[in-house]
Amino acid sequence: MKKTNFYNKILLLAVLSLFLNCKGAQEDKTPWKPLFDGETLNGWNQKGGKANYTVRDGAIVGSTVHNTPNSFLTTDKLYSDFILELDYKVDPSMNSGIQIRSNSFPHYKDGRVHGYQVEIDPSERAWSGGIYDEARRGWLNPLTDNPEAQKAFKQNDWNHYRIEAIGDTIKTWVNGVPAAHLIDDKTASGFICLQVHSIHDDKKEGTEIIWKNVKILTDSVSKYSTKSPIKPIITKNNLTIDESKKGWKMLWDGKTTNGWRGAKLESFPEKGWVIEDGVLSVLSSGGAESRAGGDIVTTEQFSDFELKVDFKLTPGANSGIKYYVDTELNKGAGSSIGLEFQILDDDLHPDAKLGNHEGSRTVSSLYDLIKADENKPVNPIGEWNTAHIISKNNHVEHWLNGVKVLEYERKSDEYRKLVSESKYAKWPNFGELDKGEILLQDHGDLVSFKNIKIRPIN
Repeated sequence: MKKTNFYNKILLLAVLSLFLNCKGAQEDKTPWKPLFDGETLNGWNQKGGKANYTVRDGAIVGSTVHNTPNSFLTTDKLYSDFILELDYKVDPSMNSGIQIRSNSFPHYKDGRVHGYQVEIDPSERAWSGGIYDEARRGWLNPLTDNPEAQKAFKQNDWNHYRIEAIGDTIKTWVNGVPAAHLIDDKTASGFICLQVHSIHDDKKEGTEIIWKNVKILTDSVSKYSTKSPIKPIITKNNLTIDESKKGWKMLWDGKTTNGWRGAKLESFPEKGWVIEDGVLSVLSSGGAESRAGGDIVTTEQFSDFELKVDFKLTPGANSGIKYYVDTELNKGAGSSIGLEFQILDDDLHPDAKLGNHEGSRTVSSLYDLIKADENKPVNPIGEWNTAHIISKNNHVEHWLNGVKVLEYERKSDEYRKLVSESKYAKWPNFGELDKGEILLQDHGDLVSFKNIKIRPIN
């Protein structure tokens, strides 16, 4: 009898526990919204490749197709801050991902989808839940140092993802296990999409990945955010993994004045420039050129290089990034002499309409020499833009926000003719140094810089 009572108590406790668990699940009052209705692909559109997307048994099925690039089933709506949850099952031979805050613009790589991707990786590398930057910077947050997350993925079974994108922070979980924790402010808004990766001819066509229970939260997201124990990877003023592998180095450390000095000084200016929260800013002093702190230059010189700088303008502001600078050329008033990637508010600053070559003083132009492409992608005043300068074997390119806006050949007859018609004609051999400093200009307006990095080219 006692034995029977004992088993009855165990059974009662088990039933009670099951009841309480079910009750707890039923009491989830999170205001989720479905992104997939379980029957159609309404609210979604396909970009990129020609992989097949269908609906089967209440799930979205993506299947591979030969001879097509990566395919993306994309939400019609754009999302900024959100929490996303979904389930998926993937063939062990496939690679895939969930794109978030991604975009497709005609000016960027002919509309190629680009942006953050939460990796789906059933390979031995096991980086499912890591964060990759599709068609831009590559890996941002792999799972190299997170073995618990690498073990969380289940082969040939359903897996559950939770993805939080709130402000500049992205966090992921794989089957409840914390995976990635990234702090990055490159993109604040974009669509969500389900990727079917391209395959080579040696791979089987028709291999599938299946998604279901796709739901999103966009209201009061901070209230429902989950704390992650993972130490965040911070990209601001740091190199990404791929940049490190390719030989990039930080030209400014984000904290000190190390590696920089005043263009006409032995040390860094005592006034006119401030460092705050990982941002280097030249202060406003009424718009005069080099009258406050003055220009600053690198203490190191560079010959062939790639340079990237994020910059942010204030209304009506003027500044510039100069390269192949010779600080010995101009010891008098005004800025030091060098080739200039113009930084300007084209709408409000009068310089946009000046210059010997029409439009050659607009943002991203080669100042006073070559006008940048009129279709250049410029972010609004107050938002960050990325300048990218490539100089190799006297071939120079200016890029703005991932788009090439001009190119020219230094030291060529055409280049020298442009110089002869410009304000630089009085400087012998202008812009033809084999090696020089990089300069950030003080033109008397508030302009900010961050993520200053360079890759010397041997």
